Amino acid sequence: MTTKQFIGSEAETTYDESKIVILPIPYEKTTTYRQGCQHGPTAIIEASDQLEAYDNELKIVTCLATGIYTTDAIADTSLNPSISPEEMLQTTNKTVAKLITDDKFVIALGGEHSITAGVVKAYQQIMSEPFTVIQIDAHGDMRDSYEGSIYNHACVMRRILDMGLPTLPVGIRSICLEEAQLIAQKNIPVVWARDIYYQSDWIDTAISRIPTKKVFITIDLDGIDPSLMPGVGTPEPGGLNWYQLTRFLKQIFMSYQVIGCDVMELAPVKDSVISQFTAAKLVYKLVGYHYLNQT
Repeated sequence: MTTKQFIGSEAETTYDESKIVILPIPYEKTTTYRQGCQHGPTAIIEASDQLEAYDNELKIVTCLATGIYTTDAIADTSLNPSISPEEMLQTTNKTVAKLITDDKFVIALGGEHSITAGVVKAYQQIMSEPFTVIQIDAHGDMRDSYEGSIYNHACVMRRILDMGLPTLPVGIRSICLEEAQLIAQKNIPVVWARDIYYQSDWIDTAISRIPTKKVFITIDLDGIDPSLMPGVGTPEPGGLNWYQLTRFLKQIFMSYQVIGCDVMELAPVKDSVISQFTAAKLVYKLVGYHYLNQT
């Protein structure tokens, strides 16, 4: 279980006082290449202790302005290797639903990307209005099944499509034939990584494709250029740089009601802190952009 607080003593606060809740979900069962994402949440939280609490873009000490509380970890495969995907999704669903009911803005930390299906399902069960799932990712993750499982991390967005929710995949640069056919069949509005590189108005284009007022943001860290984020299980050439990503996220928070977020698939690299520090700063940016939109 995780007891250390995100950004450490700077954000020392109680659950009741906090508007933001960080939920670690160190679950790893279906990773197919480089493993280690079950260690991602702890690495992000530990790295966050090295962040400057003052955000020089937003001109606030974010953690003091909003309050951030980190819960104990759930579905931890390092403690319970036998936990099944179905059990993980049930636990995630129940936990996130309770946090939403308590009026918390949830940022879940994975763990493998399959976790997102459980997070999103909780929002769908509780929200009275439709919402779009914005997916920042290198891969489509829209296979119906992979390696014999419909809950594989390569299938998470297919499960979300099965929920009847609109999606906006951003930064995609690797798909299989099945996914290409599904994208064409369902007219899924993919913002390809090459579009981001070559089209200066890509953010406006992306935003124009969001059909709802509310959005959920899921970030697979391999959506970021691997030269900036090497600590992922399946790195893919290309991807968003730091300022492309944060500019896009800030615009989303300014233009829509973001109901929740997750940051998935950090697999720490031995003797390197680049990936976890970048991921921690990204989480802090999500907190800051949420606060900015609430004031």
